[in-house]
Amino acid sequence: MPHIAVVGSGPSGVYAAQSLVQQGSLPDIRVDVLDRLPCPYGLVRYGVAPDHEKIKSLQGTLRTVLQDERIRFLGGVEVGPALPPAKLLELYDAVVYCVGAAADRRLGVPGEDLPGSWSATDFVAWYSAHPDARDDGFVRGVRSAVAIGVGNVAVDVTRMLARGAAELAPTDIPQAALGVLADSEVRDVYMVGRRGPSQARFTTKELRELGALPGTEVIVEEGELALDPGYLEPGALPAAVRRNVEVLRGWAARPRQGAARRIHLRFFLRPVEIVEGRGRVAAVRFERTRPDGHGGVLGTGGYEEIGAELVLRSVGYRGVPLAGLPFDTGLGTVPHAAGRVLRGGHVSPGEYVAGWIKRGPTGVIGTNRPCAKETVSSLLDDLAAPTRGERVRDPLAGLLAAGVRPVEWDGWRSIERAEAALGLSLGRGSVKIHDWEGLLSAARGPSGA
Repeated sequence: MPHIAVVGSGPSGVYAAQSLVQQGSLPDIRVDVLDRLPCPYGLVRYGVAPDHEKIKSLQGTLRTVLQDERIRFLGGVEVGPALPPAKLLELYDAVVYCVGAAADRRLGVPGEDLPGSWSATDFVAWYSAHPDARDDGFVRGVRSAVAIGVGNVAVDVTRMLARGAAELAPTDIPQAALGVLADSEVRDVYMVGRRGPSQARFTTKELRELGALPGTEVIVEEGELALDPGYLEPGALPAAVRRNVEVLRGWAARPRQGAARRIHLRFFLRPVEIVEGRGRVAAVRFERTRPDGHGGVLGTGGYEEIGAELVLRSVGYRGVPLAGLPFDTGLGTVPHAAGRVLRGGHVSPGEYVAGWIKRGPTGVIGTNRPCAKETVSSLLDDLAAPTRGERVRDPLAGLLAAGVRPVEWDGWRSIERAEAALGLSLGRGSVKIHDWEGLLSAARGPSGA
């Protein structure tokens, strides 16, 4: 009976597990889905904004896969010095690493480490109740915020900064974050890109949501949009980009509303410095840019400062090395051939990758399906010609012997019940538990087992 480990329970890991059990050549296959956290679903639980219920509903699809009798969820299992990849290969016939891209890219400008300057990832982790998140409060004392980047994550954090408490209370946002955002004095949020609207990475659906926020107006400068040749002649743009341009055109033509909160969409501004004032962020200095005719931009030598007490950078992600696995620092991925891990340019038997750690932080959630299928196809081809001894013992025994105490599916269900009870006590729906102690206590249940 082949027993495979999948490391990571986000979409790429769950899709890999699903592909493994759905193939017909090995009906007796068993899959353990391991995760460092005691909760499954990865970025669907900890990266999707709480007000995006439709995307969060993907958890139901992932749940169905993880409840398959041939699949076992083992949370709270961290691959690293105490449980290195070499040890996993002793316990399993093969291991598929689906560990994502956990690091954010930096701006590389002076002042980036000032108090009040964060990655958007930090902010998302805080309002998503990730147990590693810092409880900084983020918006306390903030009236103006800048989000640097024009992708969907930048749109998400911009929207969350402008959301009202009444709109967030029905979601599963943790109580502490809800309280801080309810008391927020943020009045102006600037979302800034160094290039023009035709190079922006946000989707039209996400963009339009900014214009539907109660008590909030979106302000767009027609002059900045007009610098983009694609804006002036949208007919040649791809349909999705053309729809974005049409939305921006509508906002630029609309008279000012005088709303309580304002979202400013700015383009052709490149950050060059985060300016300090009284020991923390006070403003961001930008250089004005112009198109270079090849999809990039050139500096103009003109500068502008936008006052802000909070800066969130959202300029991309990078994979991080996993101890015991090879790593390409330039690409931020594990070297591979069709999902087979390469060590020194040679295939490492039994080791595979899927998801962002395989291809880099590209694509949408659905992109993980074909990516996982390619990797699983390689794995199954290799299992058809086994070169390693057959394992009889349940790998869980080996994990326990190594000092690991996994949170199994029943433990995760206990966490769900505890979150439902917490929400009920607060007069809300299910509310996420935000700390390690609370999650692990909930997983043990009332008996503390």
